[in-house]
Amino acid sequence: MSLIQFLSSKTFFKQLALALVAVVVIIFLSSLWLKSTTNHKEFVTVPELKGKSLATVEIELDDNDLVMEIQDSANYNPNYPKFSVIDQYPKAGTQVKENRKIYLTLNPSGYRKVEIPNVVRRTYRQAKPTLETLGFEIGEVTYVDDIGKEEVIEIKFDGRTLKPGELLPLTSKIDVVLGNGKRGKSK
Repeated sequence: MSLIQFLSSKTFFKQLALALVAVVVIIFLSSLWLKSTTNHKEFVTVPELKGKSLATVEIELDDNDLVMEIQDSANYNPNYPKFSVIDQYPKAGTQVKENRKIYLTLNPSGYRKVEIPNVVRRTYRQAKPTLETLGFEIGEVTYVDDIGKEEVIEIKFDGRTLKPGELLPLTSKIDVVLGNGKRGKSK
């Protein structure tokens, strides 16, 4: 039997019809199976987690069949309690499937620590922007007898003299002691 005769025979058309019916049945059963296993059109609303403690968040996510994934927590935000959620993705109110990962950014325990630069014997005009650029605040400015007028003699934090290389939390208030341009008294 030649190929052309086979393609126009009843046997070929029966086999073709059976194959098409099998494909349609497989697609129909697959779609039913997918709907039941993927919870088709069933969503969970993501709760508002900002400002809540990790323990509270864990309970809320478990109650909603959601999974927690903790992200980077390097930036301290003083408006939120320590170790609380400061950001989340997806945002609150979003509709998601069960067991969806909710990515959380936690508030660390405090500001990161920054190294004190060497500003001793530099002018106040040079030292102030250097310290402020690093994230420190300039506190009290006092003067002592020293020939270097407006020159930094020492820097202090909580009454303690700081040395270059020491670590202080970001936004710490640093007091500056400057020279007044007068020679100290001879002994």
